[in-house]
Amino acid sequence: MTLSQNRIKTLSSNLTLLSDIRRGVEKEGLRVDPTGLLTATPHPAALGSALCNSRITTDYAESLLELITIPHHSVEELRDELLHVHQFVVRNIGEETIWNQSMPSHLPAEPDIQIGWYGESNTGMFKHIYRRGLAERYGKRMQCIAGVHYNFSLPDALWPALQMDGRTLQEQRSNGYLALIRNFTRYSWLLMYLFGASPVVSKDFLDSQNLPLEQVAPDTYCLPWATSLRMSDLGYQNKEAQAELQLCYNDLDTFLLRMRKAATTVWPAYDEIGTHRNGEWIQLNTNILQIENEYYSNIRPKRTPKDNERPSSALAHRGVEYVEVRCLDIDPFDPIGLSAESARFLDAFLLFCATEPSPIFPDGGFCQDSKNNFAKVVTEGRKPGLLLRNQNKQDVELKSWAEDIILAMQPYSELFDQGSNQTLYQDALALQLAKVQDSSLCPSARLLSELQASGQSFVDFSYAQSLAHKHSLLNTPLASKIEQDFQAKAISSLEEQANIEAAEKDQPFENYLQQYHSLLDT
Repeated sequence: MTLSQNRIKTLSSNLTLLSDIRRGVEKEGLRVDPTGLLTATPHPAALGSALCNSRITTDYAESLLELITIPHHSVEELRDELLHVHQFVVRNIGEETIWNQSMPSHLPAEPDIQIGWYGESNTGMFKHIYRRGLAERYGKRMQCIAGVHYNFSLPDALWPALQMDGRTLQEQRSNGYLALIRNFTRYSWLLMYLFGASPVVSKDFLDSQNLPLEQVAPDTYCLPWATSLRMSDLGYQNKEAQAELQLCYNDLDTFLLRMRKAATTVWPAYDEIGTHRNGEWIQLNTNILQIENEYYSNIRPKRTPKDNERPSSALAHRGVEYVEVRCLDIDPFDPIGLSAESARFLDAFLLFCATEPSPIFPDGGFCQDSKNNFAKVVTEGRKPGLLLRNQNKQDVELKSWAEDIILAMQPYSELFDQGSNQTLYQDALALQLAKVQDSSLCPSARLLSELQASGQSFVDFSYAQSLAHKHSLLNTPLASKIEQDFQAKAISSLEEQANIEAAEKDQPFENYLQQYHSLLDT
């Protein structure tokens, strides 16, 4: 019996472990006005404080909403909360609409894109200045791109049951999550084929970039076989400085060592920018990474930090707690941006990645073939006969390899369905297999086809689609108790921000920042 078969047998005998899996979502979405233009209005007060509301905040731009769920034991619970937070938001943004696409709507001139504002406390200014630094380093337009982050954790009891390496539970858990990440890195190209939904872009986003794109509609350009321009070089990807940062997922110590080096090493181009302009802070420092979260990866090992603790220190002290999948496009065909079928496939895929053998990467953990495969699929994933390089250094057809992976995932889908008298996870798997066998079913192909059939531009088509989603959300009843809870949270978050500002008013920002940087050594 193989290692995989042994582990599947173990899971089948311990199905309660699967019921303890948790998943949560962070879903971004631009606020746009009735013309499809990014709004210039402040974060609505009815939504609470962007600094302190744990369910509704902003990411980069003031108009880039981030809607957050708590971790849930089932996809149904997850979707319910994500639906409720969307319903509350659309009821409190007036004529504005949540842009349900990953690539942006019409954007104003770059200087007019407002960076997220979190108040005048040191805590709030830290978040704002960090985003100023992102604007200096990468430009504002790129950071108006949106996505869905899927947070996934497995129960502690699973790791020893699967006989993961490690003397302690913490070591077993961290090694198990890193094994998951290595397999995710090998196979994540499949997610881009199945769920990539950003094959087109508005002309004004290109901003005179000279790229080999084809015009497919008014003011609309694409790569003909692309699945996700968001995850291509056109989108939110690592630029020159971060290209030097090759994080290793072979072991946690090496990962943290390289992360710490990037967070403490000055990058010459950023040093030329400096930290101040006209007496104002414009970036937190001139290092390769201002803070750890600046590293743009498709998946991250995560641990919730305590107060006065940096993310890397939390990982070093207590190990990996969960993973954050960051490469998912918004599903433009679903009012809340993530379908139940997609979430179920992700559950099975991540369990597959955690359970299947996951040898360490050679050559220092740089996994170049996997990165090349991913890059190929985001730009030409639907191209007939596309070849990828597998772990045996052999060229294989995407379709054949994808079928093999989905076939290997079948036992994991059956485990999720076992005892439920339903086949929801197996149905989700079958739905994705159909996409592999017919690429026209992929959301990237569907979007391109429907856009061209409409005769509209990308912005007009997407605004009409987003507006229809808004009306659907408005017409779906929201229990008064749930709405009242959101309102109470919004009010209390504003009070919490005011308290923070009062408590920090006499502490110079320079001292606050110096203290934060010093936490990297603890």
